[in-house]
Amino acid sequence: MSWVSEQSPLAPDAAPPWLTPLLDNTDLVKRAYRRRVPPEVLAAMGVNAAPGAGRDAAVLVLFSGPPQAPGGGVPDDVDLLVTVRAATLRHHAGQAAFPGGAADPGDLTPVHTALREANEETGIDVGRLHPLATLERLFIPPSGFHVVPVLAYSPDPGPVAVVDEAETAVVARVPLRAFINPKNRIMVYRKENTRRLAGPAFLLHEMLVWGFTGQVISAMLDVAGWARPWDTDDVRELDEAMALVGSDASYGETQP
Repeated sequence: MSWVSEQSPLAPDAAPPWLTPLLDNTDLVKRAYRRRVPPEVLAAMGVNAAPGAGRDAAVLVLFSGPPQAPGGGVPDDVDLLVTVRAATLRHHAGQAAFPGGAADPGDLTPVHTALREANEETGIDVGRLHPLATLERLFIPPSGFHVVPVLAYSPDPGPVAVVDEAETAVVARVPLRAFINPKNRIMVYRKENTRRLAGPAFLLHEMLVWGFTGQVISAMLDVAGWARPWDTDDVRELDEAMALVGSDASYGETQP
């Protein structure tokens, strides 16, 4: 592997109380992720995920918001840092994603990779962030990456913006309530596949969050107990769903 050390500079005690339900159940995220992945895709992941079959990568899953929630639960102004990849990229072009990427030789841990990539993509001041935990690595067959999601928190991450338009089209702090809202949730499949291969997605004003990122967010909502019942029978072909981004349809509301 690219990382020379498994020891990560983590500070789980920096997590606010409202993140505890997720932090206490990070070991369940991969199981919840796999539960939403179609069997055919799981089979491909099993075949291709052998050690040495792909490159190591990490993504930053950054929650921002106040440390306390009046009345308990998750504060209304909590958000997740999400990017949209440039349409010209070779892999996952135009797709919403957590900031992150492949490990560099100088990266000691997945945390170093996630923070470095997030800074390069969004300009975020990583000194404001508290890495809390690393999730179990997940294999992405199309790109061949073994990805470690790095869970982090900041009460105030400071400004973020697109740094390189050749790599990133959008940088946004998306309200967590937008992902929790059942009206924003659909199932999406690619045109070349069948409805049977649909996975969870989030249809928002500025982006469609699907694929690996949609799967991870869906799994985190499940294990943290934040998910609300939603219509899993609302299945859309990818191009159809993308056409609804920014439309006046009922999708995209951020209020619960």
